[in-house]
Amino acid sequence: MRTYLSLLLLLLPLVTVRAQTTWQPAGDKIKTEWAGQVDPAQPLPDYPRPQLTRDTWQNLNGLWDYAIQAKEAPQPTAYQGKILVPFAVESALSGVGKTVGKDQALWYHTMVSVPAKLRRNKVLLHFGAVDWETEVWVNGQSAGTHRGGYDPFSFDITALLKKGSAQEITVRVWDPTDEGPQPRGKQVKNPEGIWYTPVTGIWQTVWLEAVPPTYVQHLKTVPNVQNGSVAVAATLQGAQKGDQLRVRVTEGKTRLAEQTGDASGEIAVTIPDPQLWSPENPRLYDLEVAVLRNGKVLDQVKSYTAMRSIEMKPDADGIQRMMLNGKFVFQFGPLDQGWWPDGLYTAPTDAALKFDIEKTKEMGFNMIRKHVKVEPARWYYYCDQMGMLVWQDMPSGDLGARWGNHPGIEGEGHDMDRSAESEHIYRTEWEAIMDALQPFPSIVVWVPFNEAWGQFKTQEITEWTMKKDPSRLVNSASGGNFHPVGHIIDLHHYPSPAMPRHDLFGNDQILVLGEYGGLGLPLEGHTWQQKDNWGYRSFPNADELFTQYSSFVDELQNLIKRGLSAAVYTQTTDVEVEVNGLMTYDRKVIKVPEAKLKQVHEKLYDTSLVQLRP
Repeated sequence: MRTYLSLLLLLLPLVTVRAQTTWQPAGDKIKTEWAGQVDPAQPLPDYPRPQLTRDTWQNLNGLWDYAIQAKEAPQPTAYQGKILVPFAVESALSGVGKTVGKDQALWYHTMVSVPAKLRRNKVLLHFGAVDWETEVWVNGQSAGTHRGGYDPFSFDITALLKKGSAQEITVRVWDPTDEGPQPRGKQVKNPEGIWYTPVTGIWQTVWLEAVPPTYVQHLKTVPNVQNGSVAVAATLQGAQKGDQLRVRVTEGKTRLAEQTGDASGEIAVTIPDPQLWSPENPRLYDLEVAVLRNGKVLDQVKSYTAMRSIEMKPDADGIQRMMLNGKFVFQFGPLDQGWWPDGLYTAPTDAALKFDIEKTKEMGFNMIRKHVKVEPARWYYYCDQMGMLVWQDMPSGDLGARWGNHPGIEGEGHDMDRSAESEHIYRTEWEAIMDALQPFPSIVVWVPFNEAWGQFKTQEITEWTMKKDPSRLVNSASGGNFHPVGHIIDLHHYPSPAMPRHDLFGNDQILVLGEYGGLGLPLEGHTWQQKDNWGYRSFPNADELFTQYSSFVDELQNLIKRGLSAAVYTQTTDVEVEVNGLMTYDRKVIKVPEAKLKQVHEKLYDTSLVQLRP
């Protein structure tokens, strides 16, 4: 055994060198500094699901075989080269940089070694996200199919594994981008303006996990600030009648609380003297959740939670306000699209993923609107840790709704008629996204629609969303067709700030400015293309841009007094030909220093701006 391990240690550097010599970023577009830190032998090696952790797992990211061929063609007998998983095939970091399109399918193939310690129990094959329709085979046998570009999914592959450690995985992906009805955000086959490069295939971590026959598949946590407790419910596989769930709340090695109950229901655990989670104090509590049968632990997972509330209440003038932990907190943050010049939907490294949130915090923002995209679980984990409020959009798709005569202020537009297939795709994926993201306390607002893009059956969808998660606020259509439903009415107004009319909406819905700004500043050497870059209003230098930006902040102060509860500035970074970011697309230049922005933002959090009812 010692000889075998010594030989393995000698060979590992050779494997790494070989991987590095067979992979390099594709194309000649700008790249982030993290592109040079990508290890093709171990890209994105971190544990991908922080809200439900186990020790027995294996990361499968790395160089896989790939082929692009006709949509209806059978599995290829030969492959065209190597692709670096989990970067989309169109991205530079995939090492491929090719477009697929609706008439072709993308195939993946790899051989993996599954160690004996994983095979002692059930083996699950997890995909963080694959855009869009996925079919998976293990050792030539079908493991299953999945439709959805933004939600995690997995297959139990235990019965498909062969004797020995070597196992074969084959994946087929089809993605029609903007030529299909599925959610796809801002991807289009012909990128221009506010529309960007397609993202096809695997774009989040692929991994194996060993689980016992009875195991925790998912956790749902709902805090109750009023009584100082958190309700925990587990989705179990292989459960039997009489099984119990034990929930422990811990701080380091100290056990703060414990409760055991029927595994099929909610377990409410009271936390002594709980500290509330907020942007100023992002207090998290660790959880240990175990499944018990006749007193024996069958499965145990680790997670975390936080105590915080989000609701709406009227101020002294009867205008509805957004309340965090029972207090008015003006929510102010950037529109964050989560695109990367080298990885497209996928950050090059975990440090890169964290960077945007860190800088947003340093700039003095307390909120991020995650725009028509869903991030990997680790992104929300960092928001939880850093105290960053999140508004989560549903990725748009099947565009076609129409605005009214006065969009954004008082007009009621016309919802579109979607086909039965389109509706089913939307509803299925929105529910899956909400389920996957439910445990993250940083998420305080759900946004089903954006600017009437594919907006349909608004009242029904909004009421369903509110019923599914009554612990959060629902912004039915950010900047879209307005309906008297949901907690929030949301205006988009470029470039200067404005707000919905409080005499029309203020007594019934929270008034927010869901998008404004878009001040552009292209910086040579940091743009996606040399010329014809775009912003809502362009400036010759950062000083003039900041002067205008500061005047907009002064206007926001006045709007807060009149009833505004939140505002979203466009945007965190430049994205492809859009140059209206606070940072360049490659993240190498912050156009206005963080401290300068933070100083001007502080006036927006002055609690004296709003008088609340006693």
